[in-house]
Amino acid sequence: MMNNLLNSILPSLPIGDGFEWLIDFLQTYFGWLFDAVTWLLRFLVDGFEDILAFIPALVLIVLFAGLAWLLANTRKSKIYLTLGTLFGLYLIYNMGFWDSAIATLALVLIASLIALVIGIPIGIFAAKSRNIGDAIIRPILDFMQTMPAFVYLIPAVILFSRGVVGGAIATIIFSMPPVVRLTNLGIRQVPDEVMEAAQSLGSTSNQLLFKVQLPIALPTIFAGINQTIMLALSMVVIASMIGAGGLGSDVRLALSRPDQYIGYGFEAGIAVVIIAIIIDRMTQSLSLLSDKKSK
Repeated sequence: MMNNLLNSILPSLPIGDGFEWLIDFLQTYFGWLFDAVTWLLRFLVDGFEDILAFIPALVLIVLFAGLAWLLANTRKSKIYLTLGTLFGLYLIYNMGFWDSAIATLALVLIASLIALVIGIPIGIFAAKSRNIGDAIIRPILDFMQTMPAFVYLIPAVILFSRGVVGGAIATIIFSMPPVVRLTNLGIRQVPDEVMEAAQSLGSTSNQLLFKVQLPIALPTIFAGINQTIMLALSMVVIASMIGAGGLGSDVRLALSRPDQYIGYGFEAGIAVVIIAIIIDRMTQSLSLLSDKKSK
């Protein structure tokens, strides 16, 4: 009785119908744009994957180990990170997941790069326009971070089709909020005394941003970059549900037949963990380097 009374007073809102109308509207009038984005993303991800696949596996492992050596800060960390990268990547190769790891790495790095290219300017804008940042951008970020990751797959599939492109779009949306938040936070935390000193010397708005605010905020921004890449990697298994491929497909295969592929799924999960640790340590090293330079 009470439920009927409430329904008569407060009718249900057609939120789902409104979302369907929005998707139909976008497909009808902006289908050409989604086709162009689909082509561009497929070109970037497939092209980067082809480049990585063209290089012999052992050569690529050595190159990544050399990059780890260059990024590490101290001699001790150089040794640990380099040896860890060599052993971890060779273990992936030895277990037979190298091709899947290359596909995953291409998807994660391209999606993360696009998320950073979009997210960092939004974070700067939110810091500069605090009213808009707090009233509009912050609630949108809250919505993006609390929305279940699986829900992102629905519009990604409808607007951009199944496969690597839909997975990349879902990954970009899911992983973008941290870099926006931390870019905003880093710029806002620049001391007022530093800003006043720069302004007293006649610095323009662009000079304040690029020569004062961003260099000081760089360690915080790098923390956002690290979190963005980690979130992108966490979408690997979820994106495999729409055919994104890579290590996520191997894990999903094990989930579909756990009695036959329990060991296979565990090895695929280990490969994901290895890539995550290597990327995490490298980006943390970049953050420490930027922190030293800012001081």
